[in-house]
Amino acid sequence: LQLPTLLILCFFLILGNFHKAEARIRHHKWEVKYEFRSPDCFKKLVITINGKTPGPTIQAQEGDTIVVQVNNSLVTENLSIHWHGIRQIGTPWFDGTEGVTQCPILPGDTFIYQFVVDRPGTYLYHAHYGMQREAGLYGMIRVAPRDPEPFAYDLDRSIILNDWYHKSTYEQAAGLSSIPFQWVGEPQSLLIHGKGRFNCSKSPSVSTDVCDTSNPQCSPFVQTVIPGKTYRLRIASLTALSALSFEIEGHNMTVVEADGHYVEPFEVKNLFIYSGETYSVLVKTDQDPSRNYWITSNVVSRNRTTPPGLGMFNYYPNHPKRSPPTVPPSPPAWDDVEPRLAQSLSIKARQGYILKPPTTSDRVIVLLNTQNNISEYRHWSVNNVSFTLPHTPYLISLKENITGAFDPTPPPDGYDFANYDIFSVASNANATSSSGIYRLKFNTTVDIILQNANTMNKNNSETHPWHLHGHDFWVLGYGKGKFDVNNDTKKYNLENPIMKNTVPVHPFGWTALRFRTDNPGVWAFHCHIESHFYMGMGVVFEEGIERVGKLPSSIMGCGQTRGFHRP
Repeated sequence: LQLPTLLILCFFLILGNFHKAEARIRHHKWEVKYEFRSPDCFKKLVITINGKTPGPTIQAQEGDTIVVQVNNSLVTENLSIHWHGIRQIGTPWFDGTEGVTQCPILPGDTFIYQFVVDRPGTYLYHAHYGMQREAGLYGMIRVAPRDPEPFAYDLDRSIILNDWYHKSTYEQAAGLSSIPFQWVGEPQSLLIHGKGRFNCSKSPSVSTDVCDTSNPQCSPFVQTVIPGKTYRLRIASLTALSALSFEIEGHNMTVVEADGHYVEPFEVKNLFIYSGETYSVLVKTDQDPSRNYWITSNVVSRNRTTPPGLGMFNYYPNHPKRSPPTVPPSPPAWDDVEPRLAQSLSIKARQGYILKPPTTSDRVIVLLNTQNNISEYRHWSVNNVSFTLPHTPYLISLKENITGAFDPTPPPDGYDFANYDIFSVASNANATSSSGIYRLKFNTTVDIILQNANTMNKNNSETHPWHLHGHDFWVLGYGKGKFDVNNDTKKYNLENPIMKNTVPVHPFGWTALRFRTDNPGVWAFHCHIESHFYMGMGVVFEEGIERVGKLPSSIMGCGQTRGFHRP
């Protein structure tokens, strides 16, 4: 090669590397408001983003900065938006958790979130104020990697699963806070990417202008595919209550990613997915191309009364509305825990992408999940303490040294291991409420043991998906019955545990997690079931507050921070 040619080649190689390293700033402008929609054919008020629910997908590349300008046009409601799975390293004030990291966005106000998406993968966003998430404010974040991925596919698609109630969040919250207690009940429908089908004939008193199965808004979700291809499907769940089983009739799915981390591939016929989780699965379109196939979503872990969510896996060029010649596949038994536990145990970090956890921890916190009464009101509690949010966000009160903003007494690190019977209704079902938090030493290793137990109904224990803000954790193990600190710790997977941000604790079982307190801030850790967190099923961790930078004034203005609100 002649010298000029070599120089030109070098120039383009350098330019290519510069381009690869260049991070972009991606701007989004959102108007959040209530609109009448019929996602399952039943018309009700839903929260939309720029007229859509689910909201627009945020697409970015690893290392990019996301800027979202949110205008709260809800008129009568506050608002905050959490960026689920984004660790907010260096920006703990933009985590979007009202009462923990910010004051809510007032009606008519505009708030700007700005954060870096530092890792590739599949993440979510959703409302984090009251029970707003289940009113329709949710969507997906897809972050592309800068390096090649360890699996190949032809096309990349997203599906968000949800459950759907016809009652407003106000009605549900009022019932949960009533004497006698009024439970929210099972959802009316299951949505597949915002679309479901409620049987209007079950409500004959409702007029057709309220419930209309011919409404195009509730036409079934269709995923059109080309035969002979491999699809990456990003499956996410943001259910208010339900654990789900997801299936594509006649097609196996290979799980390759969970919560932004590569999984040692394993094959499933149906994918169990819990609220707050994301998975990527690979699906080969290698079945009979002359027909379409069912996509199904079914409730598990609760005695299902909600009909399945149905969509269409449409082999091109078949008509997308052409029904499959078969009935939808039967779901797994709702009360069979074994296959759900087996899937949880199957999820391991992919070879070549293993981040090994520290071999020991500096602190162990056991969190007993129970249902309790406080002054005749029904609550969920952790170690017999039901969590209440303060009026002044923790991040601000701790950083600005505001005293009296929350209960200074921390919650307990455990419960009465020797005497508490997790298999029975507690003999004393009373609990206390508190806004106290766990203060964690910075840059240490903490183990969390989620311990499930009986509810206030005999022979009943529910599945709880727990989500940690600001971190990923290693999932060290799952087990049945009461966690045994002497023996179960010996069974921990320290070789190739998956890292996640959301994990289930199965009925009458335990789940063991480990994480590093390496992200200065104040972070919520809570059950991702809307009504359970509303009823007190959560805790808050503080770490390295002295290392947090100057707080933006935009997060202030409520509680004892009113005087701090500066333009």
